[in-house]
Amino acid sequence: MASTGSPCGACKFLRRKCAVDCIFAPYFNSEEGPSKFAAIHKVFGASNVSKLLHNVPIDDHCDAVVTISYEAQARIKDPVFGCVANIFALQQQVAYLQSQLMQVKGQLAQSLMNSNNCYNPQWINNNNMASSSGQMTSSSFPANYPNYINLKSNSSPQSSSMESVDHYSDGHGIMNMQDIQSLDQFLYQPYNTSS
Repeated sequence: MASTGSPCGACKFLRRKCAVDCIFAPYFNSEEGPSKFAAIHKVFGASNVSKLLHNVPIDDHCDAVVTISYEAQARIKDPVFGCVANIFALQQQVAYLQSQLMQVKGQLAQSLMNSNNCYNPQWINNNNMASSSGQMTSSSFPANYPNYINLKSNSSPQSSSMESVDHYSDGHGIMNMQDIQSLDQFLYQPYNTSS
């Protein structure tokens, strides 16, 4: 890129002549390249990045430059944690959203159970008998009630760790979407009053 026109952004920043086979030329143009390369040079050093790119397959050079540039910008913004701070913040956001999803699924399961109360008089009678005795037993559930709904859990729903999120999402305590859809089809069958 050098012999016929202006130097690449990296060589322009380094104030050196841009060689024909400059490894930075395809990724740092002469207009925006110097400002992008400045962060990379400050954090990693031009020679270190050059060595790294020589050890990476040519097909992966573009991804490597994008990654190095992102990490350099993050390190300048946060010298202690760099891009790890962004990763940690995103992991916390994922855990929070997964816990919210669990709560919504629990509310949906509860509303489906409540709607089943309206359509099934046997459930209401059994529920009243069980609540009058002061305890809820498995025999108080009607025979046609799906037995895969288990709202009890060993871990606290307030826990926001990834382990508890995985525990809830694998079917121990909250139904998955497929279960909810099949329960939805089960609940809204026409009520047969002839029997």
